[in-house]
Amino acid sequence: MTDKIKLTLRDGDVVIQTLPEIAPKHVARITELVKSGFYNGLTFHRVIAGFMAQTGCPNGDGRGGSGVKIPAEFSGENFSRGAVGMARTVDVNSADSQFFICLADCSFLNGKYTLWGRVISGMEYVDKIKLGDDMNNGHVDNPDKIIKMEMM
Repeated sequence: MTDKIKLTLRDGDVVIQTLPEIAPKHVARITELVKSGFYNGLTFHRVIAGFMAQTGCPNGDGRGGSGVKIPAEFSGENFSRGAVGMARTVDVNSADSQFFICLADCSFLNGKYTLWGRVISGMEYVDKIKLGDDMNNGHVDNPDKIIKMEMM
């Protein structure tokens, strides 16, 4: 049985179904961080219209993490709208705490990033997350925050 995560945003609650059968190490680490309260108050620092909303950086600038790298768990799963995947650097094994929610079909990410969950309700609230500057790689001034992230 898989767990669900409730992501409370300004406009409403988003429910993410975890996918431990395809990304067990990532789901275990995300679950650990959620239970510790790590994500509470963090910003959506990078949001690109028609692409994704990224969060999970304690510094709020996309350069920070929890300090624990997770080896890639690529799969054949499709990065469709509502897919939740891990952000990383050019090093495929550099995922840490940052993740993104796809705002549209992002199948070009298939097999290149770890997909660990899917939004099963509340995508309309994800769509309301403040967009970033297209000319600045989606950087968001005065970004929206995760009010609370908790296991269900």
